[in-house]
Amino acid sequence: MSDPAPEGPEPPSADDGAIVVEPELPVALKFLNEPHRYKVVYGGRGGGKSWSVARALVARAMREPIRVLCAREIQRSVKDSVHRLLADQIAALGVERHFKIGASRIKGLRGAEFVFAGLRHNVSGLRSFEGVDICWVEEAQAVSRHSWETLIPTIRRPGSEIWVTFNPELEEDETWRRFVVDQPTGAVVRKIGFEANPWLPDVLDQEQEDLKARDPEAWAHVWGGECRRAVQGAVYAAELAMAAEAGRIGSVPHDPDQPVHTFWDLGWADCVSIWMAQAVGGEMRVVDFLQGSQRPVSAYLEDLQSRPYRWGQDWLPHDARAKTLAAAGATIEGQLRTAGRDPRIVPRLSQTDGINAARTLLGRCWIDAGRCADGLHALRHYRYGVDEAGRLGRQPMHDWASHAADAFRYLAVTLRENRPRPAPRRNREIGWMG
Repeated sequence: MSDPAPEGPEPPSADDGAIVVEPELPVALKFLNEPHRYKVVYGGRGGGKSWSVARALVARAMREPIRVLCAREIQRSVKDSVHRLLADQIAALGVERHFKIGASRIKGLRGAEFVFAGLRHNVSGLRSFEGVDICWVEEAQAVSRHSWETLIPTIRRPGSEIWVTFNPELEEDETWRRFVVDQPTGAVVRKIGFEANPWLPDVLDQEQEDLKARDPEAWAHVWGGECRRAVQGAVYAAELAMAAEAGRIGSVPHDPDQPVHTFWDLGWADCVSIWMAQAVGGEMRVVDFLQGSQRPVSAYLEDLQSRPYRWGQDWLPHDARAKTLAAAGATIEGQLRTAGRDPRIVPRLSQTDGINAARTLLGRCWIDAGRCADGLHALRHYRYGVDEAGRLGRQPMHDWASHAADAFRYLAVTLRENRPRPAPRRNREIGWMG
């Protein structure tokens, strides 16, 4: 790869007239060359979705000085982005001399620019991208509600477009519901599979035939682009399905007369995840969820204070007595206490026992589907690793979903360990946390 691009593109030479590139695209994706606010392409493996979008964008960048934001939910470095895919398509189209391919961005010599960003760890920085013409969100099945609600209003330049590519995962996922179930005004939505790809390699065609013969259900998801009933290896799949069937995931009002307690999982480069719950009579209501990264504790406290709750206790993991989270040496527990809150430390319990406690809680709690959408998204995707033989690992994976799942586990552990024992007489009301 070449050195980083200079601040501005080199001017084209006098004989470097505009070049019109018309790359071949699958027939179903010709609409990429038409003006639409949303261009949504989804389906299974082998359809050439990302390949076609990259080609269409490179061709447009040859004609117009467009600014393109290439985004995905998690991007720890440019290596996680579509940078390489764009560079490969520039080479495949034979137009390398018209672009400067830098380490972190790509610039066209006629003024076009491609920049790359993760959404989850850069939500506050997205406002700087309001001047983009096109935002391409790749692997969009993982994008949270909060990320979409922050990103979409940012892409507001007249005539701007949002391009979305993804392989569906679950019907409950925000991207599926937002763009396929409830299609927005101005959207063109296409499902494309390997059958529509005239350049599908023979080796991939053989792979799909083999999987279809061996496991038709897996084939329907991997190659057919159908949603799964649950993520493979999902820790809480059965409990969440039962809660949804029982109507315990939906609109859950909070009681303003009862305290709302918070349950934290901590991180800086990773996510801080905070569940909010209250006990109302015999019900456990999980009423809200907050998540962020690379922010000081004070920012989370401001977010909490903006909510209309009467606050109770803040339950923190044991490392809150050691972690500072950008506070000049003050521990997180100390920062909350200084802010006038009531921090407590979650009782110690093994991960396995904590997961069992969470399963028990999911069997009887009520969860607000709107305010807790991103937390539920994480719980549905929290999973054990699965090897090539289909065997589950012993521990859940540590990934983007684990932070919210850990915080929910702390909620369940705290409830289990702090719930007062009933007195040996009838009709005694059982309180929670005093």
